[in-house]
Amino acid sequence: MAQWVVTIPADRWATERLFHHDTLSVAGAAGVLPAAGEDVLLLAGEGSSPLLVGLGVVAGQERGRRGAHGVPEVEIAYTRRAFDEPVPAEGVKLDEPIAEVDADVFRSLADRLTGARDKQTWLVSLDLPIEAATPAEAVRQFWSYVVELGPAELPTFVSPSGDELAMQAFVLGEEANLDPEEDDED
Repeated sequence: MAQWVVTIPADRWATERLFHHDTLSVAGAAGVLPAAGEDVLLLAGEGSSPLLVGLGVVAGQERGRRGAHGVPEVEIAYTRRAFDEPVPAEGVKLDEPIAEVDADVFRSLADRLTGARDKQTWLVSLDLPIEAATPAEAVRQFWSYVVELGPAELPTFVSPSGDELAMQAFVLGEEANLDPEEDDED
């Protein structure tokens, strides 16, 4: 079985960092498509400094859907993610969105990803002050604001369960400093 490198397009990469997906669909390259069950290195970035952001396995090809190149889209199931700690992918060219990669290169890059971390429970919250006549109306307005403003404008707060004092704010999937007093010190 062959090993592959797949480049996640920039707009899709932004979405992958914000929302949890079990699979990723990418347009193949003309005449070059991996088979179901083959292993994949998932890269993000462009040019000479791509980052290894995950591993996957080809789940199949969506023959009815065509990508930007007029070839079937390839469905990849994530097996490991390194979105928060990507690894530089030296020695990998990004000439095509999907390309076969040497087994030794594949193995050396895959081995560099940090091991799976133990899962822990996190408290994630989004608090919005909403004026409304009824609780149901407040909930409707809440969801409207969430959809309208989204992760670009609404800070989400996260802390390890049991250590709420370690709360951090995130905007667009990145840690954000929301303390106006610290901004004034700069």
